[in-house]
Amino acid sequence: MTVHAMPVRLRRGADTEPRPVPWQGMIWVTWRQHRGLLIGILAVFLAAVLAMLAVGMRIHQDYAALAACHPAASPACAGLGDYFNSTDWHEGNGIHAAVQVAPVLLAIFAGPPILAREFEDGTFRYAWTQGIGRVRWTVTRLVILGAVVAVAALALSLECTWFFDPFLRTQNMTAVSPAVFGARGVVYAAWTLTALCLGTFLGTLLRRLLPAMLVTLAAYLALAAVTWFYLRGHYPVHTFWPMQLFEGGWLLILSVLLAAGTIWLVRRQAALRALPEPPPSITSVGACR
Repeated sequence: MTVHAMPVRLRRGADTEPRPVPWQGMIWVTWRQHRGLLIGILAVFLAAVLAMLAVGMRIHQDYAALAACHPAASPACAGLGDYFNSTDWHEGNGIHAAVQVAPVLLAIFAGPPILAREFEDGTFRYAWTQGIGRVRWTVTRLVILGAVVAVAALALSLECTWFFDPFLRTQNMTAVSPAVFGARGVVYAAWTLTALCLGTFLGTLLRRLLPAMLVTLAAYLALAAVTWFYLRGHYPVHTFWPMQLFEGGWLLILSVLLAAGTIWLVRRQAALRALPEPPPSITSVGACR
């Protein structure tokens, strides 16, 4: 009995063309490539949460004991006040300052390497030929890393609000004081996201890691200084939540523009490398003969 092999017909379309990598696969690849950054962000976030929780519980207990102490002029109450305004204040203010510096560090060490390292090492050529595409690859990175950073920063700002609240009643501060406002609410998350997008944009623009880190530091500090000294005093609103929404809104718009600029630079870089080499000139051909 003879078995005849059935001819195999190739269908045109999906079977003859490379299929794009699904979004789930891109998420996995992003995790594999940037797991060090993501784990580092989560580790710093967890350390900050635990530190504020441990120190904050003691600060709240000390403040409750000070508020309940009567008469206020007694030596016992004076001792509680001195301890709260010295030891507790220095520890609390130090942790609060560290929380405010976190976006600066994120802008320097996390933003530029996202794309600058691949441009510098040349590994982007391999990444863009794996069925992912340069635009989808860039968008996936920005969305995943931006979401992780923004959510972690928002949660950290909520705990920082609870942590620093006793000092607002003893240090003549309010929620809109410049030293307090930036570490609260949606503004802190917006600044953190802007820092990441700024570093990524400048890393893609310069395509060199160390110069991008230095320029990112200078650009972020300049933006923060302009906002601190000039913009906040000219907001059309002067209460906490309207100010939060106003500043968080323009920072979100800036982040979107920086992300769009990053995507444009990636497309432009790919287009330049895809251009054919110019043909040799007549002079050079004659010289070769």
